[in-house]
Amino acid sequence: MRQHLAFRLTIVLLSLAGACRAATRSTLRANATPVATNDPVVADDLARLRAATRAYQDLDSAVAAGYARDVADCLVHEHHGAMGYHHMNRALVDAKIEIERPEILLYERRPDGAYRLNGVEYIVPYRAWPRDSAPPITFGQRMRHEDNLHLWYLHVWAWTNNADGLFADFNPAVQCPAGAGKVFTPFARPQG
Repeated sequence: MRQHLAFRLTIVLLSLAGACRAATRSTLRANATPVATNDPVVADDLARLRAATRAYQDLDSAVAAGYARDVADCLVHEHHGAMGYHHMNRALVDAKIEIERPEILLYERRPDGAYRLNGVEYIVPYRAWPRDSAPPITFGQRMRHEDNLHLWYLHVWAWTNNADGLFADFNPAVQCPAGAGKVFTPFARPQG
């Protein structure tokens, strides 16, 4: 009898622990703030980026600064969350990487139709920085290859916490509206 009670108590405790973990994840996503970093260079760059993009919490401000208003696809991964809508400022696409001037703002469309700024993406096209050269560096990170699009890139989740990391490609806390998600898998050809 005692073993049976101990077994049932174990099951209840495991269920409660799982519920607490799920509630914590849900709370973190609902109260999303960027992850703190111990690297002072990254922390400084992140503060500069946030100061420069704070006004873009409002999509109209971003549009006034040259970013696209309408973006058709919300990019999502089958298993790792989403990137969201990529609002690009084509005038910024060149060989320069400027912390305060990201080429792309990453938004999520909320159920009420409002947009929420989650992060940014820095891109440098291969025509401006050849693929076979050393990768560009920003935030102390080497930018990644995207061979389908012929560019270098780096995501920075400056406005929404990302359990997968500040520089992860996808964010499990970001979602695409039903029917608007386009599955995207970054691709880099093997180095030879």
